[in-house]
Amino acid sequence: MDASPLAPEILFLVGPVPISRPVVTTWVIMIAVVGLCRLGTRRAGIHGGTLQTVLEITVETMADQLRDILRRDPWPFLPLLGTLFVFLVFANLTTVIPGMKPPTGHVETPAALAAIVFFSVHFFGIRSRGAVDYAARYLKPNPVLLPLNVLAEITRTFSLMIRLFGNMMSHEFVIAIVVFMAGLFLPIPFMLLGILIGIIQAYIFTILAAVFIGAAVGNGEGG
Repeated sequence: MDASPLAPEILFLVGPVPISRPVVTTWVIMIAVVGLCRLGTRRAGIHGGTLQTVLEITVETMADQLRDILRRDPWPFLPLLGTLFVFLVFANLTTVIPGMKPPTGHVETPAALAAIVFFSVHFFGIRSRGAVDYAARYLKPNPVLLPLNVLAEITRTFSLMIRLFGNMMSHEFVIAIVVFMAGLFLPIPFMLLGILIGIIQAYIFTILAAVFIGAAVGNGEGG
């Protein structure tokens, strides 16, 4: 029986635990991102180098975007949401590197990221509003709607996962089909489109996560 085309490729085993290609790619991306940030900040100063300037502009731009969405001080939320965005950009753009496949094209990675968002929403909501007040929001406007409100939390997280997975998987399949049918050079425009799609999908995922967190913490005190 042939393996499913959606099944991740197993590279090696660590004891009984199989390590797939998406997991290894994720490790490489994390090491690359940490190394890049370390390189850009190891000699941080008022007159930093080009890489430090790029990092500062990126962080400030993300903070401004989050401030507009959350309507409060964005810095407590930036470590999570900023990391999500940067990781997703790097992960999605691996689709244009020959021989590499984006880990977001396999359902396990979007599922893990969506789960992080799900638990983070409740963490920030409880921390901001208190457990009792936060739980009470599920009873509004009528306690009868409690099951529907809980279901809505689950379905929007599932939608977040499927949106990212579906877009990245379908683009990967299109590139593979075009390469098979037309050769190596014709898909170059599709690869350029893939860069744009990867960045857009990272942006959408992060913005939706920010919207969910903003709804959980409620209207803030401006920051």
